[in-house]
Order: sequence, then C-alpha cells, then structure tokens
Amino acid sequence: MIINKGNLTALFVAFKAAFAAGLGQAAPQLDQIATTVPSSTSAEEYGWLGAFPNMREWLGDRVVNGMATHGYTIRNKSFEMTVGVPRPAIEDDQYGIYSPMMSEMGRAAAAHPDQLGFQLLKNGAATLCYDGQNFFDTDHPVIAADGSIVTQANWDNNGGSGTAWYLLDTSRALKPIIFQNRKQPNFVAKTGETDDNVFDRNEYVYGVDSRCNVGFGFWQLAYGSRKALDETNLVAAYTAMTERLGDHGRPLGIKPTKLVVPPGLEFAARKLVNATTLANGADNVLKGLVDVVVSPWLA
Repeated sequence: MIINKGNLTALFVAFKAAFAAGLGQAAPQLDQIATTVPSSTSAEEYGWLGAFPNMREWLGDRVVNGMATHGYTIRNKSFEMTVGVPRPAIEDDQYGIYSPMMSEMGRAAAAHPDQLGFQLLKNGAATLCYDGQNFFDTDHPVIAADGSIVTQANWDNNGGSGTAWYLLDTSRALKPIIFQNRKQPNFVAKTGETDDNVFDRNEYVYGVDSRCNVGFGFWQLAYGSRKALDETNLVAAYTAMTERLGDHGRPLGIKPTKLVVPPGLEFAARKLVNATTLANGADNVLKGLVDVVVSPWLA
C-alpha cells in the first residue's frame, strides 16, 4: 500500500468497521443483573439508596418521605486498550492480518461492562455499599418496628467454604448492580507522520477508550452463599429474601429471579431449577423458580 492520507483514512475506516463488528459479537449479560445509569459528570451521588418508598392512607397532610443521605458515590473511571501495527506491514499490504485483532478489541470492549459488574458481585463480601457495610454481610443495620436498630444478613458463609453463588431479585427498577456509563467505547488512531509512535517506532497505533464504573444498588435484593448449591440451601436463601423486612418492620415483597453462578456450578444450578423430576421420580418443586445466569467473570 502506498502510504498517504487517503489510504490511511481508508484503512482506519476498515479497522473501525472490524472493531464495530467485534462489538456485536459479544453477548453481554450484565443487563440481566444491573441497571444502566447514564452519567454526565465525573461522579454520580446515590444518597437516596437508603429508602424503599411505601404507600400510606392519606389522612390530613401528605407525609414527605425524606431520603436518607448515605453519601454513596460512584466515580467514573477511564479505561483504554491500545494495539500497534508496524508501518512496514501496511506498506507490504499485510494489514489484513490485523483486522481480526481489531474485531477482538471490539469484542473485549463490549464485554468490559460484564467484567466490571460480575467481578464487583464476586467481591461483594469485601466491598462497601451505601450503608457502610460490605454489600454481602451479616450485619446490615435496619430499623425495627419498635424503632430499635437490628441487623440483617444477606451473606451465608456459616459452615460453608465452597464456591460462591448468588440469588438476586432483578425485577425492580434498580437492580442489585449499577452500571454507570459516562462515555461509550471510542475507536481512535495515531497515524500522522510526525506522531511519536510513527516517527520514533515506525508503528501506527489504534486504540479504544471509555469512561464508566459500577457500584451496588440495594443489598436487600441480593443473597450470597458459599454453602453447597443444593435444594436445602437454595430454599433457605430464597425464603430469607422473600421474608425480608425493611425499616419499621415493613415487608419488602422481594422475589428472587436470578441464580447467578460461575461456570463450575452451571450444571448443578440448571439441575436444581430446570429438571422436571428428581432422581426418585418425584416432581421438582424448584422447576422454573429462577433463571440461571452463568458468568465466566465469576470463575
């Protein structure tokens, strides 16, 4: 290829098309457990996370429910991915071998939110949420019906040291994970003759950048366990979530919808909630209870 502005522009267009094709190859899963929130600043404040609104009989004046301010902030982070293509490869018409690399860049960019979100879920027992406790914890503070402070658990590690699995209610407007999106992946190039990479290293550089981050929503909508993934422990986790009370003893009406597991627990999970009958021939009462979500980022 003759190196000139026109040919380099055409090459950029071809590489960008390959990148876009790669974006479409990924099958993102994060939207199954996360709410996407658009962001227009460097950080977003979620101080209202401490309140579940509730209806009451209208007697007299309205009662304004003040949103508890917990100071929970998700700060956007910048991410990048860059590859170099030797200039001689372009001159020798070998640029075609780099198109798959550009496609793979697109696929990696599309999968990046999954990586962030599921790894956050995986680290939930050691990462703080809005109430100052770890997202998965045994002592989340809640106001009881008599006004006293009691604690609730959404983490069962008592006697369990196995692979973690998670039960989530994703039916609410705000799901357990928040994906905060500030800037979509943007494909760019440095191919100018006076660019340092070209002048010093005889190399064209192509890259992608984005701005985003993840954080936690309501801990009440999630339950994590390291106990064996079997009928007894799944029923116990499911029941604990459906019986959960909010402040002042109000039932929250939580109903788990997703069983989220790493690849190593996929078949155990599917057997629990997909099988029609048990090994003894009895009906499987857990069939269709929840949907299974398997994420490689939890491995």
